[in-house]
Amino acid sequence: MKKSHYLLTATLFLAALPSLAVGTIKGTNYQSPSCGCCKDWVKHMNSNGFDLEMNMTSNLHPIKQANGIQPEYASCHTAVIQGYVFEGHVPAQDVQRFLKEKPANLKGLAVAGMPMGSPGMDYNDQKMPYDVVAFDDAGKTVIWASHNQVQKQ
Repeated sequence: MKKSHYLLTATLFLAALPSLAVGTIKGTNYQSPSCGCCKDWVKHMNSNGFDLEMNMTSNLHPIKQANGIQPEYASCHTAVIQGYVFEGHVPAQDVQRFLKEKPANLKGLAVAGMPMGSPGMDYNDQKMPYDVVAFDDAGKTVIWASHNQVQKQ
């Protein structure tokens, strides 16, 4: 083989490495096709060891209902990863911790609404405090993590 063929083969192999990464966590994110912040959240997750398929739909209500998402902690997108549900702009570090601990009595995590400064909701340096709640099959919640960022003026 020629040197250029070896170089091409090595280059293609190295380019494929991110998709072969050990420990990549696969899942599906259900979102509106027109929502930019949902796409930004998926980018955040992908850059933190997740491989999320984006499933576009204009009606998320049936997906939220089927996954036990209560209106008080609903947001703009719903992800299903390893059988758990992640609603809204949950930081990757909180999802990683949840998946590591695998709490048997909990169904998933949620960030209600779309808090400024949460992953996917970045706008300049503006940030607001928000909680990540864990929820069970009955819809009961408990605070899983608090992100008390200071608003910049």
